Amino acid sequence: MTLLHRTLMRGWGHSPVGMIALATWAWWAPLITWQDRWGDFVHHFPMTLTMVVGSFIAGATSEGGGAVAFPVLTLVFGVAPPIARDFALMIQSVGMTAAAVTIIRARIPVAWAAVAPVSLGGALGLVGGLTWLSPLMPPALVKIFFCCLWLSFAVALHLVSLRGSAGQTDDFRPGECGLPVPALFGIGLLGGVISSLVGSGIDILTFAFLTLHSRLHERVATPTSVILMAVNAVVGFSWQGAVRGVIDPQAWSFWYVCVPVVVLGAPLGAWFIRNRSSAFIRRLLYVCIGAQFIGAVFILPFSPSLFLVGSSTFAAGSLLFVLLGRRGARRLLERARSLETDPLVATSRRGDPCPDPGT
Repeated sequence: MTLLHRTLMRGWGHSPVGMIALATWAWWAPLITWQDRWGDFVHHFPMTLTMVVGSFIAGATSEGGGAVAFPVLTLVFGVAPPIARDFALMIQSVGMTAAAVTIIRARIPVAWAAVAPVSLGGALGLVGGLTWLSPLMPPALVKIFFCCLWLSFAVALHLVSLRGSAGQTDDFRPGECGLPVPALFGIGLLGGVISSLVGSGIDILTFAFLTLHSRLHERVATPTSVILMAVNAVVGFSWQGAVRGVIDPQAWSFWYVCVPVVVLGAPLGAWFIRNRSSAFIRRLLYVCIGAQFIGAVFILPFSPSLFLVGSSTFAAGSLLFVLLGRRGARRLLERARSLETDPLVATSRRGDPCPDPGT
């Protein structure tokens, strides 16, 4: 056993991040050799470098790796949206799954009650969108829809954050926090449809509902969104690759050269963000979303119709997310008033997963 091997196994190799990376490289290296794809690094090394950053952001925020891969591929490299979307799902099935395993092994808090209903709805929305909706959408429209929808979320999140962190909770139970199971299923369904267009969406949409409406703390909502995107990505990759067999060879080339970096970057991102403050997480989201939008403005040829679609998406998204925030604040206020009028209820509801403002 070499000195390098002993060092890896005794130190970094025993960490959750290191063990996941080593396990992935153990099957990736023989696979890329068998497929004779090492030469892909020569042609597609910019994607490898892109996903070094993208995978870290994916693990550290509610934006999946697809939120970085999709705009870079479509806006910078001119790749067709369907290919970029498929690659986003493919690479997230590795990177986000690695991050999810890290989250579970590190026992990072997750809103597990939301995972099953959102994942089920997301699977149905994703499969339906990939099969019927995606082929009907013009590429330029998909690009601007992606950027403007998440820009509207960033604006709404900032407005809600101005009210402070009063009423935030680390616990989530369907119904008690204003989101019953059918609503969670519907959120997943819509998020899955969005993922079918741009390769991600269920993660940040669920994050929006949990943080704005249910007032779940960002440090819990973020790892929850990572796990949801991992499940959605595996479903999408399986559907496009194993069931339909429609993945473009270019997407496979990108995938081969990015697997070894995302399996390390995404878990590191999840590990890095676990104890960060809400303000830090929000600022990181603002930077990522803002960069995507600015890139779209400079690269996309804005026609009147495209401008109309972008403006409408931003307006509708802003309205939706702001209303979610107001609904969450109003629900907390109503609950605070009810506890003030009934001290016995206040005593019996100590430890409630939706605490009163200021507690």
